[in-house]
Amino acid sequence: MKQSEIFRENAENCAHLAEAAANEPAFHRYKRMEAAWRALADEQDWLDGEVAPARIPLVHTGNSHGAANSATSDSAA
Repeated sequence: MKQSEIFRENAENCAHLAEAAANEPAFHRYKRMEAAWRALADEQDWLDGEVAPARIPLVHTGNSHGAANSATSDSAA
């Protein structure tokens, strides 16, 4: 089994855990973990030469803590 397939299985597990989450913070935590596993799987496919880098979609999690903005400003500096 390819490493990216394992990552996608982990993402599916997180999706199932999110559906069964007892509260909203846990739901969002599992959804963020799912998105991270999917991004890692896409990255692994690229590293394995299976997809071109332009085909990997950007994942926007809607994080209100400004992490995306700080990462953008750090890279621009």
